[in-house]
Amino acid sequence: MFLGIRKDEVKHLLWKLSRNSCQGFAKVELKSMFSELTFNIIMRMVAGKRYYGEDLKDEEEARKFRRLVKEIATFGGVSNPAEFVPVLRWIDHGGMEKKVKGVSKRMDAFLQGLIDKQRSKDEEENTMIDHMLSLQKSQPEYYSDQIIKGFYYLPGTDTSAVTLEWAMANLLNHPDELQKARVEMDHQIGQEKLMDESRYDCTIEGYDIPRDTMLLVNAWAIHRDPKLWDDATSFKPERFENGESDAHKLMHFGLGRRACPGAGLAQRTVSLTLGSLIQCFEWERVTKEEVDMTEGIGVTMPKVVPLEAMCKARPIMHKVLSESLHDV
Repeated sequence: MFLGIRKDEVKHLLWKLSRNSCQGFAKVELKSMFSELTFNIIMRMVAGKRYYGEDLKDEEEARKFRRLVKEIATFGGVSNPAEFVPVLRWIDHGGMEKKVKGVSKRMDAFLQGLIDKQRSKDEEENTMIDHMLSLQKSQPEYYSDQIIKGFYYLPGTDTSAVTLEWAMANLLNHPDELQKARVEMDHQIGQEKLMDESRYDCTIEGYDIPRDTMLLVNAWAIHRDPKLWDDATSFKPERFENGESDAHKLMHFGLGRRACPGAGLAQRTVSLTLGSLIQCFEWERVTKEEVDMTEGIGVTMPKVVPLEAMCKARPIMHKVLSESLHDV
């Protein structure tokens, strides 16, 4: 439903990187670029608007959103002594609770404003808010404004951006793996287009796959495969007590009703972005020293030192980049 948005935002990123790197290597700071990419994807899906970069529909609204994001980021993963010493809640040690409630109230008001704006429009648009408001008409008890607001904003933003940053950092520290990935993409995809979908029929593990087919990993079957699990349908938490030998068999995003609802979006965003960066640019470390891999404090384990790298647009990709610029 929102594939076009993901592609368009990745093209914005490629164009932004190529502006200064067509003539040679240029230093870029990737942390902020990845964050802007994921926030723009999410918010265009939610409300049909970009809040970072160019082509902003409402400058003031965008600034307000960015301020709120910055405020919320300061509380991510911050330890609150009151969580360990309950008596401190009576005095709100450090004013943490007051600050968190304040920014939460402002974000709630911002999201309510987005809902009210979409509700007041004469024609329904292809946004998540519009789709939820449509469901609200038939099932108001299940799709109240409060429930709708709870669906949006944070899922799939910081998690995807941090994953991209760590992936690029590891590739920069292992240039042989980066080159291997680039060679494989050049061979499988070619030098004239970005990865999209297979143009040819192929065979995978003995199965004939027609072109234009989307393959999905059947996590349900993997978690019930008797070759991997002993009595898979029985509740046996003790199967993990003697080590982590079975941990790799679990799907990272969970399964069933409690699975991560943003898993599909995160996987598609990360794979499309990372693949495009490898395919379209040469990458090097800023210095001969390896990229600092120190882990920071936070729910999504950010890097302590924001990732910087040297990039250069690949000559063979000029056609793709020019097409991206034209589309943007």
